[in-house]
Amino acid sequence: MWIAILLLAAAVLGAGALVGVISAARTTQWLKPLLAFSGAYLFTLTITHLLPEALTLLPEAPQRVGYWVLAGFFGQLLLEVLSEGIEHGHVHAPDATQQGRVPLLLVLALVVHSLLEGSILVRGAGSGEVGQHFYALVLGVALHHMPAAVALATLLRLRLGSFRRVWPWLLVFALASPAGLVFSNYVVLQQLLGSGIYAALLGFVAGTFLHVSTTILFETSPEHRLNWPKLAATLGGLALALAVSS
Repeated sequence: MWIAILLLAAAVLGAGALVGVISAARTTQWLKPLLAFSGAYLFTLTITHLLPEALTLLPEAPQRVGYWVLAGFFGQLLLEVLSEGIEHGHVHAPDATQQGRVPLLLVLALVVHSLLEGSILVRGAGSGEVGQHFYALVLGVALHHMPAAVALATLLRLRLGSFRRVWPWLLVFALASPAGLVFSNYVVLQQLLGSGIYAALLGFVAGTFLHVSTTILFETSPEHRLNWPKLAATLGGLALALAVSS
């Protein structure tokens, strides 16, 4: 479990730290393929593990899972009004009135998103597909958070003018998913797995994953033009997700 916690935190802190040592132009070069790779990986795991497990947990009312998936999909749409799409690498240059100010609502939205993702990462009797492929899902969340960490660090540096002032907020983001993981596994695990709450949570997070991953995949091919590096990254994410969870 500690390996998962360290991986989730290190992915955010490591990716964010790169903003301080790599130029913006070079960051953009590797960020887009990483987005495509993580989007394909996350989409594949959602389809092959999260949704089947949620449906298995509610065999008597599978349509309820569908409602939670819809809630997660459109809930993420609303959440991105606050986060400004930073979950999939978007950075909007601040105007003069925003200089020196931390975008608290944006950080809060990102933390809520991250907490929910961490909360589904459980291991134990009754966790089914999620428990069996625990580290494959942890890797998916970590990969998904790396572009977000780069975007957050970039935005905060533009606003605050100093990379040193970015670290506290990057740390808050880095600890959000581990906090969700710890809470689900060590505080409310039996309550989660012993009721329909976990199925609802899986469905909701699957909906957010579907929104984020499909947005990433559509954005990597604007105007439907073929881009070979991004196509290779997308197929690589698909292949890795199938390989580690087979």
